[in-house]
Amino acid sequence: MNRADFVHLVRLSEHASADDSLGYRRGVAFFAALGYLWVFACLALAVGIIAWVIGGLGQAGRFNFTRGWLLLFALGLLWATLRALWVRLEEPEGVELRREDAPGLFETLDRIRERIDGPPVHRVYLDSDFNASIRQLPRYGLFGGAINYLNVGLPLLMALDRRRLVSVLAHEYGHLRGNHGRLSAWIYRTRLSWLKLDANFQRNEGLMAFASQAFFRWYFPRFAAKTFALARQDEYEADRVAARLLGTRVVAAALKEISIKSAWYADRFWPGHWALAIDAPLPVGPFSSMAPKFSAPIEEEFARAALRGALRSISDVDDTHPVLRDRLEALDEKPTAPSWSSKSALALLADAPKWIAHFDAEWCSGHANDWKQHHAYLMRVRERVAALAGSAGRNNAEEMVEWADCARRLDADADVRALYDRALEITPNHAGALRGLAQVLPARDRAPRLAMLERLHETSNASQWWAAKTAVSILEDPDAGGHDERALKLWRERAKTAEAAEQRAWEEMTATPLFTQIARHDLSEFELGELRADLVCGGAVARAWVVRKILREFPWRRAYIVFLELPGLTDDERWSLCRELEQTLSLPGAALVLWAGHSPTLAEIERHAFTPVWTRAAG
Repeated sequence: MNRADFVHLVRLSEHASADDSLGYRRGVAFFAALGYLWVFACLALAVGIIAWVIGGLGQAGRFNFTRGWLLLFALGLLWATLRALWVRLEEPEGVELRREDAPGLFETLDRIRERIDGPPVHRVYLDSDFNASIRQLPRYGLFGGAINYLNVGLPLLMALDRRRLVSVLAHEYGHLRGNHGRLSAWIYRTRLSWLKLDANFQRNEGLMAFASQAFFRWYFPRFAAKTFALARQDEYEADRVAARLLGTRVVAAALKEISIKSAWYADRFWPGHWALAIDAPLPVGPFSSMAPKFSAPIEEEFARAALRGALRSISDVDDTHPVLRDRLEALDEKPTAPSWSSKSALALLADAPKWIAHFDAEWCSGHANDWKQHHAYLMRVRERVAALAGSAGRNNAEEMVEWADCARRLDADADVRALYDRALEITPNHAGALRGLAQVLPARDRAPRLAMLERLHETSNASQWWAAKTAVSILEDPDAGGHDERALKLWRERAKTAEAAEQRAWEEMTATPLFTQIARHDLSEFELGELRADLVCGGAVARAWVVRKILREFPWRRAYIVFLELPGLTDDERWSLCRELEQTLSLPGAALVLWAGHSPTLAEIERHAFTPVWTRAAG
């Protein structure tokens, strides 16, 4: 099923849910049961054939080749089906907490359960994610009573006060409430089971596996589309459950604070922490420094920008979670900046310092080799900065820009404006210098930034999309100056034109065979270092290859295909990570990110994609 068909089915399910909610839910339940019917039909076929063969032996007393072949087929079908029914779903990651480890947390969960009149949370895990989640897993394969697992992230406990943290827990608990919650939880468990079942069949060969693969290729996308509206409704209902317990203001404040602090966590905290590797050859635990930083108010300008960015997001079919604006509107709350939590919820743990030390040690152990690689890279950058500074009077424009870029890698707040200015004196309209100045000039200097972007747009075809997109962002920022309708209209038209060209380039990248129109990458040492730094900090990538994609329509456009080896992840996790990296990797052009799997295979990548640009050091 292609994306357009999937989106169409999602919209049909949303309309059906709005027109007749009860009928829609019955239809979802019936379609979910169709998957079980397929498994039971296979089981019944196997048992029927075995019974027929054995019954025939009793009557005729002969065992011919046909009966033997049918018996072997039926036994294989029976074995494969029983294995499919006994799918094992992995328990959540983290450290399981006992009541004595977090009495405050367990008392809170008890009160929520009493107020909601819901099922118990059987197991509670503490992990290192900035998140909280609850899910049900069946005890015995596809069947049996469900076990409820709650995961709470240590960073989330640091970021929110107790009432806002409780609102998050109430939201998660709301997924289990009432008859609607039981249906949603059953659908969720069924989806996990079908994913695991499909993975089992992918590893098997034979007629049963082939038939089941064909069935699930048809069934699962339709199942995901038909249940999409149910999953999204369930998120709104869980918000309403939390609001009934703590009030809409608390829930809305928690949603907004999480949105802002999650952006700060990704954009400021982790880059700052990895920057410590320049002076520390051994890894430094992040969690001991995280708590006081979360307790401090987020910089006002960053907070406003992060909230605006979150509010601009539009709900789509890639995620069943509604976006922040939709959730606030459903709660009838305004999208204004929240007050900050005055005290963290770490007191819910009996011994918070013990858990901070535990996750610090775990992080340092898991990232020891990555940290050493990053330390070595930053040392090379420092040496390059020293070399470029030593030859300052002889540097050309490209070297001046490299000097400035390297200095910003070592210190994001480094004052490098003079270096970019000098590059422009040597080579007027140097694209790298114009782009650098547009980035480092203060936000309040809107006119000079727009002037740099104007020059960049006029002189560099390869930079037009970035220049237009950045200019629109500056002009839409109320903190950067008054509204300029004429300039905003001009830059939006330019952005639209550039976006159309980018889309055609992207279509050419994705429509042509992967290993045609490619060449070795053309990344400079600095650009390659930036990419490697992203991969080191990512954690899941074992090896990476980069090739240059030669675009016929845009031969001047720098475009790349990145191939990743991602062991230990499910295909859903690999897909999500690749889509995220397409937006965040430090590459000087569009990037299509793929993982080694069915297409392309690891062997094809090793044969056609030249040599890896990065390999994670062995642990």
